[in-house]
Amino acid sequence: MARFGWAYVDCTDSGGADGGSGSTGPAYSLQFLTASGGGHTTGSAHLTYYTASHGGLPEGGHSLHLTGTLRVNGPISASSFHYENITVIGATGSTYFGNTNDDVHIRTGSLTVTKTGWGTADYILSASTHDESVRVRGFGGEYYQLNGSSYIVQSKDYIIGVYEPNNVTISIPKPSGSNTGRLLIIKDERRNRGTGSITVTGSVSGFHIDMIDKYILTGSYPAISLYSNGSNWFVF
Repeated sequence: MARFGWAYVDCTDSGGADGGSGSTGPAYSLQFLTASGGGHTTGSAHLTYYTASHGGLPEGGHSLHLTGTLRVNGPISASSFHYENITVIGATGSTYFGNTNDDVHIRTGSLTVTKTGWGTADYILSASTHDESVRVRGFGGEYYQLNGSSYIVQSKDYIIGVYEPNNVTISIPKPSGSNTGRLLIIKDERRNRGTGSITVTGSVSGFHIDMIDKYILTGSYPAISLYSNGSNWFVF
């Protein structure tokens, strides 16, 4: 016949205050140890997780909720970020937005670019939603030096300096669509053009420059400044 002894089991190290499983805290709270090497597990209403079965959440459940400060030593990866009621976002170092050419970044509200140590009234660039204006401390547009007999103006062009010594024809784009309000400056950079000239004309028919088909620049260092109203180009 088999003989049996007694075994003593002490559950005080793992049991909770009520002698249960040892897990305390409010419902849906994430558990964490109260001390290293044998402390009890507990939870907090400030750190909770809800599944999809939990109703009343705007995101529909499967969400982690934190009330307080989150400190991360390393990168954060997410499909989207939503900020609400933000007064100040403090950051150090460089920040990069986007990773492909088709990314679109939209900002609502005014924007100011300034330097460390400057006052609130000092800026490099200021875009205001109050008066719908943009102000800059200094400005430089895209410059292209023309060294050929013909050129079709590109969408990125702003200043075109003509260094080609002979006759030159410059074709400007249609004034409609995205070119409404566009500015364009063309300047002769040659000291001695002689009998040559610079002809500014449309890349396609159907629009004019000051109601004529083309503009011819001659003489010593001529220049022309143009703007588009969406239907034609005008000299100013």
